[in-house]
Amino acid sequence: MNDVVLRLNGISKCYNKGLPNEVQVLHDVDLSVKRGEVVALVAPSGAGKSTLLHIAGLLDTPDSGEVDIAGEAMVGQSNRRRTMVRREEVGFVYQFHHLLPEFSALENIVLPQLANGVPSSQASERAMQLLDSVGIAHRATHRPGALSGGEQQRVAFCRAMANQPKLLLADEPTGNLDPETSDTVFEALLRLVRDTGLSAVIATHNLELAARMDRQVRLDQGTLTDG
Repeated sequence: MNDVVLRLNGISKCYNKGLPNEVQVLHDVDLSVKRGEVVALVAPSGAGKSTLLHIAGLLDTPDSGEVDIAGEAMVGQSNRRRTMVRREEVGFVYQFHHLLPEFSALENIVLPQLANGVPSSQASERAMQLLDSVGIAHRATHRPGALSGGEQQRVAFCRAMANQPKLLLADEPTGNLDPETSDTVFEALLRLVRDTGLSAVIATHNLELAARMDRQVRLDQGTLTDG
């Protein structure tokens, strides 16, 4: 069994290449994340962490370098294969929850499972289990507009976990919350990740939150370093 869920090797990314306003966002970035490992990606705003996460999650392509997900090389794969791997193996959480407002909390978690061919009853059962694990099963029938910010983000966590991915990528997942709510919500996310045993890369500028993870890497001026 491959113990490395995510491997980035020599990743470089440049925007506006060859133009006067060329920006080198990532330069020769290497990162490996083992099964069950939770890695904090610490970076200031504008340092390129979102670009790195998008490349890791197959939403963007590097100018050079290699991306392996669960042992499979993804650079050069067809769009169809990349989409399939992203849908089955990767979960995303963003700073803003991006829940569908016309659907309930439960339905927001059921829908991605239905898209993956999971039967409705099974999808609903898993959605309720996930909501219960983050302490908001009693809010299952509420639409996002009736939920607090912390509750909305916990639903977003559950949605990201719905299809049992091997890798979770989170971009400032508590950045829109007040400090007290942020702490509570982050603990819910970390517990959910630990309980399921998946790997995670969580971008944050909060050093206290970063210290609770297994390892920290820092992105500065396009270069990734440990600690």
